[in-house]
Amino acid sequence: MIADGRPGGRENGVPWVLDLTAMTSFLDTIAGHVREEVRRRREERPPSELQSRELFHLPTRDFGASLRGSNRRIIAEIKRASPSKGLIREDFDVLGLAGALARNGAAALSVLTEERFFRGSLAYLEQIKGIVSLPLLRKDFVLDPYQLVESRSFGADAVLLITGLLEPSQLSDLIHGARALSLQALVEIHTEEELDRALTAKATLVGINSRDLRTFEVNLRGFERLVPMVPGGVTVVCESGIETPEQMQALEALGASAFLVGETLMRARDPGARLRELLS
Repeated sequence: MIADGRPGGRENGVPWVLDLTAMTSFLDTIAGHVREEVRRRREERPPSELQSRELFHLPTRDFGASLRGSNRRIIAEIKRASPSKGLIREDFDVLGLAGALARNGAAALSVLTEERFFRGSLAYLEQIKGIVSLPLLRKDFVLDPYQLVESRSFGADAVLLITGLLEPSQLSDLIHGARALSLQALVEIHTEEELDRALTAKATLVGINSRDLRTFEVNLRGFERLVPMVPGGVTVVCESGIETPEQMQALEALGASAFLVGETLMRARDPGARLRELLS
């Protein structure tokens, strides 16, 4: 256990659950770690090697289309742990979870691939791709064009881009780079300024995250404030803090097209049944 009682762990002597009381921003710590990992992976597996993988050449599935329609749409997230909560699901059967969520009505699956702080893996994407027909979102801290090639070669159909981590030119380049690889980009925003940057970069899928990634606190009022500013034609995904069908109904009335739900499903004894409950 770490100092505040949350379940933790260590990797090479370094805790992977971060002590929020000791840091002004652990998002920067995670991003710094990811940049180092990208440098290492690029040396070990250059882009040319990634482009030779079979999955790189298979058609992608339409992630954006899966989020549109008259029925409630949920992107079900497969997540083992987080840097603020520690281990979320101990019996983590990634293929069993993916199959159960697909059978019980998920519109798409979000797969955590960041290894150190979320205990994810790129291998999960490849494994899940082989057993479900749903579009797959790679949920990670995508900071470099190399990660787009990597995502495509492991079976992702879409990637998450966090506006707050990227300069305007980087965000625009990554959105265009994703499209060039037939990947779609879910562009995550937290503020009005970030929404302006996302729209300037021609984002068509916008995720309004009610979780402050610098404190990990959740406040759904942020969604209520920002969603009226999103123009028509842009698909709006409500991210984080979703626990009940009643919440979802209220958010749909405000303009939510779809929802990304992770911890609520991963903490459930039966994630498939919990998903059906949210879809009811």
